[in-house]
Amino acid sequence: MVGGEDQVDPPTVPMTETPAPPPPQASASIIRMFGSTTFFRLWLSQVVSSLGDWLGFVAITAIAARIGGGSAGAAVSVVLAARLVPGFFLGPAAGVIADRWDRKKVMVACDIGRGLVLATLPFVDTIFGLVMASLLLEILTLLWQPAKEASVPNLVRPEFLATANSLSLVAAYGTFPVGSALFAVLATASGALAGIDALDFLRINRESLAIYVDVLTFFLSALMISTLHLPRAAPRPKRKGGIDFRGTFQDLAEGARFIKESRVVRSVILGIGTGLIGGGMVVPLGPIMSRDVLGAGEAGFGLLLAALGFGVAGGMFAVAVVQKRLAHERVFVAAVLGAGVCQLAAASVGTITPALGLVGLMGLCAGAVYILGFTVLQTNVADELRGRIFAVLYTLVRFCLLVAFSLAPVLSTLLDGLSDRFLDREIAIGDFAFFIPGVRLTLLLGGAIIVLAGLLARQSLRDKPGVRA
Repeated sequence: MVGGEDQVDPPTVPMTETPAPPPPQASASIIRMFGSTTFFRLWLSQVVSSLGDWLGFVAITAIAARIGGGSAGAAVSVVLAARLVPGFFLGPAAGVIADRWDRKKVMVACDIGRGLVLATLPFVDTIFGLVMASLLLEILTLLWQPAKEASVPNLVRPEFLATANSLSLVAAYGTFPVGSALFAVLATASGALAGIDALDFLRINRESLAIYVDVLTFFLSALMISTLHLPRAAPRPKRKGGIDFRGTFQDLAEGARFIKESRVVRSVILGIGTGLIGGGMVVPLGPIMSRDVLGAGEAGFGLLLAALGFGVAGGMFAVAVVQKRLAHERVFVAAVLGAGVCQLAAASVGTITPALGLVGLMGLCAGAVYILGFTVLQTNVADELRGRIFAVLYTLVRFCLLVAFSLAPVLSTLLDGLSDRFLDREIAIGDFAFFIPGVRLTLLLGGAIIVLAGLLARQSLRDKPGVRA
């Protein structure tokens, strides 16, 4: 059993290469960028798997809209909500599986399972069927993610972890536009194939062709992962007998106790989770802020999202380039505080130009927070606990985003009413009047929450020997 972080040392696993390595020059280039050829191959499988995820996401959304007919919006919402539910109930259990079972077999089985579930979708004609398929897909994804994240520190040296995490995020989210474009191409090609009588049994249409290609991506990912050697720092002893519910609860309790006792892990999870509540408010309130406060309309909201996206990408790239010279814990805290300060400043300006710059800086800090948070967790959690910690992190991310998305509009309306009633929506100091509608107050509150999360993480890390946060 593992206690606080003073009892946990980063796993030291020798670099493991495949039996048939690439040519020396290519191998050296891959190692300089990816840390090891094994991680490079795992990353390629993640690219393929993530492409399948996004392609399936777009296709399932299109199927839901078609089946929903006059209630297309409600149908899409129900189907997408089905992908959120499993994470709240099964996330920690998925972490236990990632820590107890062979991680390579878990990832291979999940990719094959996702492919098989997707293969049934062209024959599904009801919202209920789509909901059940979405639930199964999300459960398998929940198992795949912590198994992958827990394996990375055993494939690359600690100084490569931040770069590895940056590359993983590129694989996870950089494939979205590729998947969307591929869906459009396949939707166009489906017209020609739909006229072939021999293919009638496949039910070829705009969505089903994309689904079949998606099935192939998951099977290809499973094949690629099956050829890898994914070492463990210390293999867990196998439990005898059938399903061990008592052992599962003991594993869950061990993970929870570790989070409670480890200042570093607690600080990172607190910083990421609480920060997401504040920063997540930008998404549902951005259109209102752009229209009512910045006077930039829908186009302004698009520019704000673009600035945020470019900022996040810049933050990830910057950390990947200079991470070997960074004190990860200190920079993590500084990035959380920086994101909060930028949101406070962005919510305080009244025109689109400075708001774009501040939102971009906020994204820069957010990208650094995400990369460094993952890196700190990977280097401060022992291999036998890593799957559970990342499962908890993913569950918390989902929960905090859901809270932000659902709470922000309600809070904005409530604060708008209070501001109108008591202050006429503005504070006047001499000739200067500061407009304070509910949307601005809510975003200011979100920025304050991020700053508070950074201060709490800073205080917690100050108590750890060797860290000056």
